Formats: sequence, C-alpha cells, structure tokens
Amino acid sequence: MGIMTDSILDNARAFILREGRLLERRLFATLFQAAPAGGVMDSLRAYQNPDGGFGHGLEPDKRCPDSLPIDVEIAFQTLLAAGGPLAEPMVSRACDWLAMVAAPDGAVPLAFPVMEAYPRAVHWSDWTYTPGLNPTAGLAGLLHQMGADHPWLTRATDWCWSALEDGFPGDAHAMSETLVFLEHVPDRDRAERLAQRVGEWLPKLSHYRADPADPSYGVTPLHLAPTPGSRWRRLFADDVIEGHLDRLAGDQQPDGGWAITWEPPGAASTLEYRGIETLRALRVLTAYQRI
Repeated sequence: MGIMTDSILDNARAFILREGRLLERRLFATLFQAAPAGGVMDSLRAYQNPDGGFGHGLEPDKRCPDSLPIDVEIAFQTLLAAGGPLAEPMVSRACDWLAMVAAPDGAVPLAFPVMEAYPRAVHWSDWTYTPGLNPTAGLAGLLHQMGADHPWLTRATDWCWSALEDGFPGDAHAMSETLVFLEHVPDRDRAERLAQRVGEWLPKLSHYRADPADPSYGVTPLHLAPTPGSRWRRLFADDVIEGHLDRLAGDQQPDGGWAITWEPPGAASTLEYRGIETLRALRVLTAYQRI
C-alpha cells in the first residue's frame, strides 16, 4: 500500500480526454480541475427527452434513445457527483416521467421492451422489465439525498419499505440500490433497524465479490462504501478495504484507463463505459487518499 503518484491521475486524465465522451470529460474537469458544474449540467441535458426521462445510451450498455429508468438513475448520480444545483428543473421533469411509467404501487423496472430495437449488451434482456428494488430503491435514495419532494417519491418510498419487510434482495446490485435508500431515506429509525442486518446478509448475495484477488465481475466493498465517510464503511475490515484499494489501483491499464469485465454491444460502448469506470476509480482512490 502507498500513496499513488501524480502520474496515475495524469494518465487517467489523458485516457478520458482521448477516449471518454463529453459528459465524463466535463465531470472530470469539475471533480479534479475545479471547473463549474454547469458544463456537466449542459452535457446531461442532451440526454433528456421531451417526456422528461433520460435515454440515448446515458448508460452505455444499450443504445436506445427512448427514456429508461436506468438512464434516469445515471443522470441523478451524475448530478450529485458534480455538485450541481439539486433544484434543477431536469430533476422534477424526470420525476414526472417516473410517475407516468411506474406501476400503480410506485415501483419501476430498469428498462422497457422498446430497447430491443437497438443494440444492447446480452445482459440487457427481459429480466430488466420487472419492477424491483433495482432501481426503485436507488432512485428514491438519490432523490432523498437531493432533498427532493415529489408524489412519485412518496409512492416509491412506501413501496421500498413494503418490499424490504419481506427481506433483503438476493443480488448484490439490488442490495447496492437498497443501501442508497437506507442511507438517505428520512425515516432514520426504521432505516437503522434494517441497517443492523446488512453485514450478515452480504455473504449470501449473488454477484458480491468480497475477495480482491477475484478477477471476475461483481460488486465489491468499494462499490458499497466508495468513501471513508460512507454509512457502510464500518461493515468492512480495514484489511479488506485496503486489499480492494490495492487491486483497484493496480487495475489501471497501460493506456491510463480502467478495463471493464463484461461485454458491451460495441466499441463505442466499451470506451464510454471505460471512461465511466476510470472516473469511478479515480473518485474512490482520491476519497481514500491513495491519490
């Protein structure tokens, strides 16, 4: 373990400038070069449709221009990362769209069959059409983090509580979404009661990658606790976090970017997701003072 040299950041910057899309270039400038968040907001607006939702491959594994809940979630995550104005009209418009496409109980799926007309990764299939904690809990948690107030958020929050009464999900992606919800939902007493059970549940999850030496795809402790101040950092021993930080730092590729461990639908999608993952790695390593 050790503090990383500036060349790590410099090489990553070169990769993002060379291969990343405009959104990641603007976000890098905001996060690491003190650029105003307005540039990120302008880039995000290009992905918002007239119906208020987001599409156009904001999540690059499907090239569908139509609005999808997963793309709305990426938009919210990007807005929060950039520190942009949380009262942005784009947020309320996206909430209106979520209310329009949600099930009567408020839950939303990751995607809709409209994406089948466009290139997409193999894992983007009909399982993503079922409303669930992934992404409903994540979307609701992000909106609570923003301090948003919208009728859909009330419905979605009630649905999430009801779903969690039946137990935690069995997949690490859905658990990651659940943890965003539990970290930011206003009912702290109820959230903390559930939070006490998270640690014992993690080893049971599919796609959870606890071992930093495991090269396969999965959700790691650094996805769940991306900063030392995360609500979930205390779930993991120091040596586990340090091992994953070592692995993350060591995974930087010779071209300056970070690789991905799944198969996107094309070369452009691959580079776009590598830009996203490179920024994620830099943010985590910076938060843990490895850069």
